Amino acid sequence: MLARVLLWMGGFFLVAMIALTCANILLRLVWMPVKGTFELMGFFGAIVTAFALSYTQIRRGHIAVDILVNTFTKKTRKVVDIINHTVCCLFFCIAAWQIALKAATLLNTGEVTETLRIIYYPFTYGVAFGCLALSLILFQDLVRTIINKREDGS
Repeated sequence: MLARVLLWMGGFFLVAMIALTCANILLRLVWMPVKGTFELMGFFGAIVTAFALSYTQIRRGHIAVDILVNTFTKKTRKVVDIINHTVCCLFFCIAAWQIALKAATLLNTGEVTETLRIIYYPFTYGVAFGCLALSLILFQDLVRTIINKREDGS
């Protein structure tokens, strides 16, 4: 459910990016491009990416090179899956934590963008939340892999 909400929010920002790009192109024809387009595209792109991570993991849409792993036995593949889910879950937990620390620093310093004077920290917290949501999905995958391993009797 959380992944779907984040996906819809990411979709909203993606539509905003498309609208901003179209507006910028049209307004350039009259020599008045949208001010701060580069800043907004960076922020919106970060949110789109971060908010799509967990849903993409649920749908198994992330890139996986499994040519070598497919040659392993079923038991070995499950061990590799457990290691992979554990490492990825820990990585994205640490990433979420560190990004949230960076957002807290940005909040405390009052950092704003150069052109539009937009505050950074809400977008940074959004990226941290997207990483945290992905780590929760990865933890769920880890638990499912372990439970399936025990059910198989291997």
